[in-house]
Amino acid sequence: MGQRALGYIPLGISGILMMALGSSVSWILHFSLQALMLVSGRRRLLTALLQAQKWPFQPSRDMRLVQFWAPHLVGPHLGLETGNGGGIINLNAFDPTLPKTMTQFLEQGEATLSVARRALAAQLPVLPRSEVTFLAPVTRPDKVVCVGMNYVDHCKEQNVPVPKEPIIFSKFASSIVGPYDEVVLPPQSQEVDWEVELAVVIGKKGKHIKWLLGKTFDTFCPLGPALVTKDSVADPHNLKICCRVNGEVVQSSTTNQMVFKTEDLIAWVSQFVTFYPGDVNLTWTPPTQVSVYSGNLLSFSRRGMKSSVRLKN
Repeated sequence: MGQRALGYIPLGISGILMMALGSSVSWILHFSLQALMLVSGRRRLLTALLQAQKWPFQPSRDMRLVQFWAPHLVGPHLGLETGNGGGIINLNAFDPTLPKTMTQFLEQGEATLSVARRALAAQLPVLPRSEVTFLAPVTRPDKVVCVGMNYVDHCKEQNVPVPKEPIIFSKFASSIVGPYDEVVLPPQSQEVDWEVELAVVIGKKGKHIKWLLGKTFDTFCPLGPALVTKDSVADPHNLKICCRVNGEVVQSSTTNQMVFKTEDLIAWVSQFVTFYPGDVNLTWTPPTQVSVYSGNLLSFSRRGMKSSVRLKN
């Protein structure tokens, strides 16, 4: 969620959408780190190595990882969303040895992902959606990395040149809320803009940031509802992405408009900072940003995934 406040220039970034990634991105970062040590940070080779992995051609059945809470459970749990709008499989009930936070789940890598795959294939009890509260798929990551002006159509709309290098800034983790939580409009803000974004979550530690205050008020980074593993997405750069305000479409584009693709962004940023499991990368927003107000309902979608938040003072 972006805002114009405190005399700063219009910032306008990031009320988000969803997650795409998983174990394969963990592998890419591990491979990339080795490449960086070998080539002393030559970004061109690193990007080529990342791109050589490519995205799988035949997506498996979607693995939609969620963090949730339910009245009959103690604390947050990990689960699998059974399709868009479906119920929840309680992963911690399936295997009580699993961690109960997404960051710990990602840190354990293939061991925990293999358990989730078995749960997805089994015929397990499903908690009705009405009986659970969705949390953000990742809470309290080490960092939330953002990229600016990363859609060609947005650059054209704003009449600004397409960047030659990624414009990187960050958000505070305290800005993260769940996919259906209320977004609080701060009294310091005169204008708040909607923005829908694709987010990429890091799966494994790796390494080779000012637009900030207006982007990072508490609740200004709604995430979710699910983290979709990389093998469930045929091509992250060919996804429809959409934002509605009170049911009216206000942003509609595709991720093929990205200036810098996800693997390029990970390669670029990991030259300067170390990525940890659960770190979030926000990849900018399509054109058309208009202010929203208390009481407005914002809905975000991309193929097979939807979320909505309501604004309040």
